[in-house]
Amino acid sequence: MADLTIPEGGFWPAPEIPQPNIYPMEWRVETEKLAAIYEKSKRMVWNPADLPWDGLKAEDFTREQRLGIMYWFAVLANFDASGPAVFARATIQAFEKHEEDPVRKCFFSITRDEMNHEECCQRTIAKLWPGGPLNWTPSDDLESAAHNNIGWLYHNGGRYWNGYTAAVGKYSLPVLFTSFMMGEMAASTLFRGMASGTQHPVFSEMFQRIGRDESRHLQICMTILENEWPGLTDDTRSLITRQLRAGFVFLSMILWEPPEGFWELPPYFLSNHRVLMNHARDAGLGVLSYEEQAENWRVAMARIRAIVERWGIAFPAIPELDLEGVPVEFIDPEEIIPVF
Repeated sequence: MADLTIPEGGFWPAPEIPQPNIYPMEWRVETEKLAAIYEKSKRMVWNPADLPWDGLKAEDFTREQRLGIMYWFAVLANFDASGPAVFARATIQAFEKHEEDPVRKCFFSITRDEMNHEECCQRTIAKLWPGGPLNWTPSDDLESAAHNNIGWLYHNGGRYWNGYTAAVGKYSLPVLFTSFMMGEMAASTLFRGMASGTQHPVFSEMFQRIGRDESRHLQICMTILENEWPGLTDDTRSLITRQLRAGFVFLSMILWEPPEGFWELPPYFLSNHRVLMNHARDAGLGVLSYEEQAENWRVAMARIRAIVERWGIAFPAIPELDLEGVPVEFIDPEEIIPVF
């Protein structure tokens, strides 16, 4: 065996690594609860390809119903398709900032889950409307309305993605995770209602599985926030209040209806959106009524309010749901952290 080479005066120290950087590697564990949630996520993993897709047949629906289902999943994809990229970027950020190992692993698990959720959108649309969401040519006014609405939705999604890429390196964990928490609270609320309302076994199993994932994501968010919220500054609390309002505005597109004066949408968008959502509802997808959606949102927002006010964070006024709070006048699209 060759002898070691020991330089005179001892080994030379390696240069200090400029930060942020993923190096030096470390596996620090400070929150055992997060480590346990990550282990649970590995046991609960599922494969969208294993859902009973053979039972989802285009011929079982009218053209209008198929278009309505495709439209609903295209709207969902405006949120769910951003999920893998949002949390992949957050995972990288967690490595660069040397967050504890379970935080990084939990981010990774959410990224994997969100890819499954996106795949559900992809497979459903491919089965019922080949070429959807946008790679098809409309043949009448109803189809043109759907195609145009989806185009406008994705225009807005692109605006919010630009905002997120700027925000993820700028905002602290409490701000980022308050936004994540709101998205997961909204998602678990949505899919719980959809799972109980749908009339199709494919969608029933899909929504149950997605809802279970989102509940676990919410548990991750709450565990991290319980570590991060103590000692918040007044400026950070104020920023969180604005993010809560921004999250409501952003997520209302899939949870309810988009509030006026924020989304960049043509004046005919909402009326056509309602027609298409009615077709999805008529198909037995499980889309709740306008009043049921509003009540679900109120319940979710009440839960969020109870959580944040425990930590001295003011809840924003949500006049659309008749919820009192601190007025938040204008929300810039680049302030929104788009997650679901």
